[in-house]
Amino acid sequence: MRALPAEFAAYSWAPSTRDLADRLGLDPGEIVRFDGNVPAWPLPSTRPGALAPALADVQNYPHGGYTELTVQVARYAGVEPENIVLGAGADDLILLSARTFAGPGDRVAIADDPTYPLFRIAANLAGAEIADDGPVVTFSCRPNNPTGALGDLPAARPLIVDEAYYEYAGETALGRIDEDIVVIRTFSKAFGLAGGRVGYALAAPETAAELNRRQSPAPISTLSAALASAALADPPDVSPQVEERERLARGLRALGLEPLPSRTNFLFVPAEGPEELGAALMRSGLVVRVFPDGIRASVRDAEDDDLLLEGIARALDRPAPVASAGGRSARRLRATAETRVRVRLALDGAGRVRVASGAGLYDHFLEQLAFHAGFDLVLEAAGDLETGEHHTAEDAALALGEALDHAVGDRRGIARFGDAVVPMDDALARAAVDLGGRAAHELRLEPDPGLAAHVLRSVAQAGRLGLHVEASGRDAHHVAEAAFKAVGRALRSASRVEGAGVPSTKGIL
Repeated sequence: MRALPAEFAAYSWAPSTRDLADRLGLDPGEIVRFDGNVPAWPLPSTRPGALAPALADVQNYPHGGYTELTVQVARYAGVEPENIVLGAGADDLILLSARTFAGPGDRVAIADDPTYPLFRIAANLAGAEIADDGPVVTFSCRPNNPTGALGDLPAARPLIVDEAYYEYAGETALGRIDEDIVVIRTFSKAFGLAGGRVGYALAAPETAAELNRRQSPAPISTLSAALASAALADPPDVSPQVEERERLARGLRALGLEPLPSRTNFLFVPAEGPEELGAALMRSGLVVRVFPDGIRASVRDAEDDDLLLEGIARALDRPAPVASAGGRSARRLRATAETRVRVRLALDGAGRVRVASGAGLYDHFLEQLAFHAGFDLVLEAAGDLETGEHHTAEDAALALGEALDHAVGDRRGIARFGDAVVPMDDALARAAVDLGGRAAHELRLEPDPGLAAHVLRSVAQAGRLGLHVEASGRDAHHVAEAAFKAVGRALRSASRVEGAGVPSTKGIL
């Protein structure tokens, strides 16, 4: 067994979300990870249906390789298939590049410091040492991790350029691969497939051929290839995340911090006492990456990033630059073979609502329910809408009900009961709610536009609440909308905190 250098350090993973939750005494849904530089949500294309053909053939090897995916990657990158090398994430391709260009006794240079630690690990595993003079190959992370800076392209050749954050940077070394440059990219960041482990290298045909000759057979799974193929069919637009990055940076500056300029999906924030700051955030379930001179935080979305700003404000004992969503809240994920639904719910909100499942009419109805309840709600889903709205609307309602059940907790101190009457033009709806912990429903919507009663029934079932609704009128849309508004108004009353005891003569709910 060849010995590794004495200073060699293997790649170190952060603890799992489950381990962190157990250590902190939190529900895993309360852990928000800002340490992975990945999006808050998968792409809409990442849903169970995308895997169905690959699962149906999973007993077979990918005979002939991944020709379809290679063609798709080539089309996306604007090159030819012979320029493509596939790998199990960018890390696999970094290791492949190191063992292809370097060996025992060679020297490998690493541009910039600090930078991605896998470059050093890859060089050491190949038997090479790290040195700037006479290197056989140079590694560069561009834009840089962890600073986010987009520096000049190093002049050294051969050069391996890690472009994990290419989509956010808007600049690439791809046009210079004929100059003995290999560009490495990943599906982990902008494409949201970090768990899928898919990456690709772009190189001159002769270099790509040599890399492929040294690559392991079938380096990715057929399931991962299917996810990547589905993602490439509708590539992501990262401009909203770039805009959110700048909004988060403004929020950090409002707290007296100065995040470094970034061309990535994260921000490096210089700070005094970064260990203490990171530990304080961790106690709130907010996980950032800690460095000796600051913290690095992934840019997620506005709701999650506001949690980070609130957490930093608490840790630094400064006014928060954003409005708090309140304490009674829940984060839930509901995933089935048909749909994937993510919900963030705050009962003590201000009616800030966004529902986007694709089931248009029922998205609208759930928005009305949450708004009139005074909740803050973000519900986003990807479902099999090609089969109709039923599965998606149903699972969105079930996910909302699960979040509501979690947010009210043991129901101590709440009013428990609520009712409301809502007119809407020709329609009139009456609703009564019991948050007593038992699922029951008596619903009459005449006429029903289709799934309205079923959606309300699903909320009651998953939310463990008693729900009575009567709504009638001439226009089915008006009848259903009035019903959802009435349920929202009733929930506003029933979820109101009005004491400290359990609202039952039994003493439990």
